[in-house]
Formats: sequence, C-alpha cells, structure tokens
Amino acid sequence: MRMELAIMLVLIAATPTKTNAESCKNMLQGYLTGQLSSALGAYQVDALRREFKSFTDVVEKSIKELRENMNSTVKSHTVNSSVVYTRWGKKTCPSNAELVHSGFAGGSHCSHKGATVEPLCLPRNPEWGMYTDGHEGYKAYVYGAEYETESFKGNIQTLHDHDVPCAVCLVRQRSVVQMFPARRSCYKGWKLEYHGYLMAGYHNHDAGTTYTCVDSHPDTSHVGATSKDGKLFYMVEAACGSLKCPPYIAGRELVCAVCSKQ
Repeated sequence: MRMELAIMLVLIAATPTKTNAESCKNMLQGYLTGQLSSALGAYQVDALRREFKSFTDVVEKSIKELRENMNSTVKSHTVNSSVVYTRWGKKTCPSNAELVHSGFAGGSHCSHKGATVEPLCLPRNPEWGMYTDGHEGYKAYVYGAEYETESFKGNIQTLHDHDVPCAVCLVRQRSVVQMFPARRSCYKGWKLEYHGYLMAGYHNHDAGTTYTCVDSHPDTSHVGATSKDGKLFYMVEAACGSLKCPPYIAGRELVCAVCSKQ
C-alpha cells in the first residue's frame, strides 16, 4: 500500500498544471477515505490523511520554489545578454546601442568566380601578424565596397560610386537580432534597430553575393567618388513569377528592417 501511495504522489509532483494536480489529490484522498475507512479505524485514517496533506504541502512548496527559480534564471539571462550586429552604410550606431567599431565595408571583387559571399566590416585601425608584402602565390583578396545606385532616386542616387562605411553595434538586454526583408517596421514584440534598403551584388556578375540591409540615410567613407569597383552594392527589385505579385510589385525596390528582441 505504501508503494502505491508513493507512486501516486510522484505522479502528482510531475503533473504540469495546478488543475490536474488538484484533481489527482482529490482522487487519492477519496481513495484513502473511501477504501481504507472500511478496513481501518477512524483514528488511523485521520492520521494517514494528515500525513498525506503534510507531504503534499511539501511537494507543492518545492514545485513553487522550482518555478520561481526557473523564472528568475530566465530573467537574469535576458538582463545579462547582449547581441552584436552590423549597421551597413553608417559610421555610427543608433542611440540605444554601443559602438564597437566604425569601419569600411569590404569583400571579394564582383568579377571573381571564387569570391566569398559575405561582406566584411573592416576596422579603420588594422593589426597585422606575420606577412609578406606584395601579391604572390595563391591568395584570396579583400576589396573595398561601393554603392551602385545611379538608377535610383533621391539621396541614395547621389551616393553612386562612393565607398560604403559600416558600424558594428552592441545592444544590451537583447537575445536575438534579425534582418527582415520587405519591412520598414518590426513585428510585434521586436524593437527597431534601423531600417533601410535591401542591397546585393549584380545578378550577372561572377561573384557570389548576399542580401544586405543598408541604412535608409547612408553615409560615405570619404568625400568624393571614384569608380574602382570591388564589392558592389546594388538596389534589389522584386521579380514576379514564383514571387507572388501582388502583394509584391515587379521592379519595385525592396526595403528592410533590422530588429532585436529580448
């Protein structure tokens, strides 16, 4: 009998909801009072009921403390967590973020078949290890990046052939950061870090490319513009077909938003 009682108490402790636990307790108490009262005297039954209640109170207290500790751990993790992201096209970070470093956007040359895909945010104060000056042997290369925006309008068009800056930003009390294409605002529960225009490499170039969210009010790395190519940033347009139109519109430039969440 004690073995059966222990098994049923374990089931109560493992039950995930308060309602189910109360139901199991009531069933067990009914079993104890109904089945045992015919075999035991009233004194023994009352003593067993008191012992049972004392034990279940301890179990409920332990479960409550466990839940409180788990909630405290989750909150502590959120408060102490941070995320890092790159703000493309800007030298600075938003007011809610800390600047890690401000640098130059770079990457593989647009004409190289063995090009890397991801752009880099290169620091303004590079450090070196062992090196041999001069181009020799089989190597990979990193170039600067330029805006290719002559076919657009407004302030974005004036940036054509200018070098692209970048800023690496740290935001505290966040656990994740995500770029959302075709959005200027964030979804519910997310906080906007910055919004801008979706850019990538030209579709007919040899180099691989990736989609990058460039700030809607971009800066330039230097005064003046000179076409030296390298890593190139083109506007991205919607192309209907397998892409549903509407809601998308053929030939319309896409925006983007970078959002964070606790």
